[in-house]
Amino acid sequence: MTSRTPTSMAGRTVLVTGGGQGLGAAICQELAADGAHVLIGDIDEGKAHAMARRIGAHTDAIGFDVGNESDVRAAIDRAISRFGHLDAVVNNAAIDLTVPIDELGLADWDRILRTNLTGPFLVSRHACAHMKQRGHGHIVNIASTASKRAWPNAAVYHATKWGLLGLSHALHAELRPQGIKVSAVVAGGMRTPFLLDRFPDIDTDTLQDPGNVARTVRFVLLQPDETVIPEVMVLPMRETSWP
Repeated sequence: MTSRTPTSMAGRTVLVTGGGQGLGAAICQELAADGAHVLIGDIDEGKAHAMARRIGAHTDAIGFDVGNESDVRAAIDRAISRFGHLDAVVNNAAIDLTVPIDELGLADWDRILRTNLTGPFLVSRHACAHMKQRGHGHIVNIASTASKRAWPNAAVYHATKWGLLGLSHALHAELRPQGIKVSAVVAGGMRTPFLLDRFPDIDTDTLQDPGNVARTVRFVLLQPDETVIPEVMVLPMRETSWP
């Protein structure tokens, strides 16, 4: 049996959630530069369209909430109608709230859970329905070192990221026999608004360029047909949240 080893993303269609800024934007830029058709999804529709204009060719944009099932259906349908098919999704959208447990309200818990964990479930569920018909596809889940260890005042974020890593491995086991690859990219701290906007005093020298993680996503997507990477960790050399 001959295994096809792709050399670029040309001809593939990828939906990236949270693609309007930060790591999501870096992933969109990396994949589009390599020839992929990229549907940039973001809850902030303006940011999604701005990023699509910035990248130019091979892109489209849609504003949608990953925690809303009808929005997710519309995004999957948009990718297929715009580019003809859907080869991969990157579940990148995530939010956080850094507060002690006694200050974490149920509404915030539900909001973060819906974005960080229910969202990837919904996107994966509806994407794999299309991928099963084609006999192949790839789901990439952006996890975090927060899925491996814990620090104070981040209970809901840790709960969602540990859950996402578990979901990713469960889907890997379930979908691999049907030709669908599932990968978790465990990313260490990056110089993105996700950290910089909330922690202005953070030492940026301990963080990594999100483009490095984006290139890892591309690497995962370009594995030969006979190979899948279920999990990979990408850390800055001076990562403070991981040994």
